[in-house]
Amino acid sequence: MSWRDDVGPLMTDGSFGLTEAVSMALGGMIGGGIYAVLGVVAGITQAATWFAFLLAGLLATCAAYSYIGLNELAADGDDGGGGGSVTFVQSFTGNSTLAGMIGWTLLFGYVGSMAMYAFAFAEFTISLPAVPATVVGLPLRPLLSVFVVAGFVGLNLLGAHATGSAENVLTSVKVVVLVAFGIAGVWYALAVSSEPVSIGAGRLTSFSPVMAAAVSFVAFQGWQLLFYDQESIEDPLETIPRAIYVSIPVAVSIYVLVALVTYNLAPTAIQNNPHTALVDAASTIGGAVGLSSAAGVVISLSALFSTGSAINATLFSAGYFAKGMLTDDLLPDRAGDSSESGVPTRTLLVLGAVTAAFTAYGSLSAITSFASLSFIVVFGAMSALAFAQRDDDRIGATWPAVGAVGGALSFVLMFYHLYTAERGTFYAVLLIAVAVFAVELLYFERDVLEEEIPYLDHESGRTAD
Repeated sequence: MSWRDDVGPLMTDGSFGLTEAVSMALGGMIGGGIYAVLGVVAGITQAATWFAFLLAGLLATCAAYSYIGLNELAADGDDGGGGGSVTFVQSFTGNSTLAGMIGWTLLFGYVGSMAMYAFAFAEFTISLPAVPATVVGLPLRPLLSVFVVAGFVGLNLLGAHATGSAENVLTSVKVVVLVAFGIAGVWYALAVSSEPVSIGAGRLTSFSPVMAAAVSFVAFQGWQLLFYDQESIEDPLETIPRAIYVSIPVAVSIYVLVALVTYNLAPTAIQNNPHTALVDAASTIGGAVGLSSAAGVVISLSALFSTGSAINATLFSAGYFAKGMLTDDLLPDRAGDSSESGVPTRTLLVLGAVTAAFTAYGSLSAITSFASLSFIVVFGAMSALAFAQRDDDRIGATWPAVGAVGGALSFVLMFYHLYTAERGTFYAVLLIAVAVFAVELLYFERDVLEEEIPYLDHESGRTAD
């Protein structure tokens, strides 16, 4: 199954190569992840935040290895094409119900990601000078979050989408700003500050970095979007692995650098206002050369740019992903018309409405935890599926085994952390997860339920025989 056959690739002017593929994968990770999850992760493991990102990157690499191996095997199948998570489950298990449930879980992960980006967008907007935290007595954050989601839904309804060349520029800007921030932070720590650099050595042997890594996993999911755009990638079986094995280490390096700088230069902000601690760290660096306010504004604007583009790109990809599920009857027809050109209008509106509800009423911790949980489940399942195919010479057993065990451990530790440290968030995430699972079962087992449970004849008002 190749969902891009009927919807068209991201690029409409020809295939793209390694540079564009790296930009797409790296842009999906750097996009808004570091701005949205840094404060949440730092709240769990403090100075060892950099190590949590390193662990999450390792788990993402294991999942990526599994995806690459499964993609190569799927390419040898009857349809001659690779795919993504849903395709892999259908190809190697033949279980459409399980494939559909994986697809729904991944779709909710995308919704959680967009809600997380919208939350961070609003937080950084409020951090700008002269932007109030409230308007007529109402908090501005939820209003801004819903507004930015609605704006990008409208943009996508007009048919706007990113091209490969544009993504190169967008990713370059985001990476340059963060790398410059990291290098300047290292200079400040070594040449200006008299405080020793803390790496959280006392926490490295504890479970807190592992729990934090689980929560941060949503920041490492962008690379897998490449598997849904294979129709637009030149020689995908060669290009995609190379792009992924370049982009994940680069993303990890940037996350580690930014985490070390932010925690050491803005420890008070990490404690009191973690969502925008990057702004305080940038202001501290800029203050050494008399540009404190300017440096803070640059980081805030970069955050708005990054989180906004991440919402747009994720909405675009999630819309096409949902269209593929509609085509295969893995989503109800009410969610959209798969015969429409581009992303179905109703699908975009549904995705936007659910995202707006998440970002308006949820906390950043709850949203981040739910999104990370979704991707942990999917990536862990793909690692387990790859491990089951280990007899093939193209898939070794070690990396998929580490990915599957790591995913299971992260799943358990995330719930443990939420239960012990954030009881309200724990119940919120658990309730959402159970509701999603129940809806999935009701939809995919509807034929069985219709056979087993008597139904009402609405015209006669009696139970049918």
